[in-house]
Amino acid sequence: MAGALGSSPTMNQQIFNIGLEMETVSLYLLCCGLIDAGLAASLDRIKERWNSSEEGLEKCLQELIEKRILQKDTFEAEGDIFLVTQPHEWR
Repeated sequence: MAGALGSSPTMNQQIFNIGLEMETVSLYLLCCGLIDAGLAASLDRIKERWNSSEEGLEKCLQELIEKRILQKDTFEAEGDIFLVTQPHEWR
């Protein structure tokens, strides 16, 4: 995982080279920005900042999860928290 305070940015440039739709890349960048700001990438925080439809958000989330770019934090009990994985874990 990436994004601890004081570390390098979470975002990886490879996200632009794997053929994702712009809206899906935007969701990835939003999650990275939250993490880099020291905030959990929770579904509530994402929804507060998402400027497209809820259906679009669900579609983009599902795609990022299927490609293993995002994964749910199974250790977090406070709702849906997403972690950004490293490119070597992506499908």
